[in-house]
Amino acid sequence: MNRIKEVLNEKGIKQSLLAERLGKSYNMVNSYAANRRQPRVEVLFEIAELLNVSVKDLLIDNQTAK
Repeated sequence: MNRIKEVLNEKGIKQSLLAERLGKSYNMVNSYAANRRQPRVEVLFEIAELLNVSVKDLLIDNQTAK
């Protein structure tokens, strides 16, 4: 599970802008944000860099997700 949607909201960044900067389709980024798909590790690092956060900030701890 990831927190991409929450971090985008916190930063005031739209999914369409993230998709453009990643070179991915809006639908793919929307799937990441909705937790329907999980990005590859490389993509997760790229998202973290674009959002200026650590990868840890994009992940949900399984213990707290319960």
